[in-house]
Amino acid sequence: QVQVAESGGGLVQPGGSLRLSCAASGRISSISDMGWHLQAPGKQRELVARITRGGITTYADSVKGRFTISRDNAKNTVFLQMNGLKPEDAAIYFCYSIMAAHGESVRIYWGQGTQVTVSS
Repeated sequence: QVQVAESGGGLVQPGGSLRLSCAASGRISSISDMGWHLQAPGKQRELVARITRGGITTYADSVKGRFTISRDNAKNTVFLQMNGLKPEDAAIYFCYSIMAAHGESVRIYWGQGTQVTVSS
């Protein structure tokens, strides 16, 4: 069994910073892309940032210049450094990993989500 688990959410004031972490664990055969989506109340889940195994990154326009995604392939971990947070960044942040468990096909695995609240 494989799983993805996030950590690092919380309450921060506007302009503040948070660092989210996400680790994939279990009997993993291979991992390709990892990334983050967010879901605000009443809205659809949307991409925040993603990173390939080779380190190529993609960001939503709304977070460019403020958020940085990185990963540690040796630890199957992806990070999201969020600076200059705005109230509109508040949402549940979900990590995902495109990977294959031993003996299984490649598919996307999602974490349970971590709440980010931006408020004074």
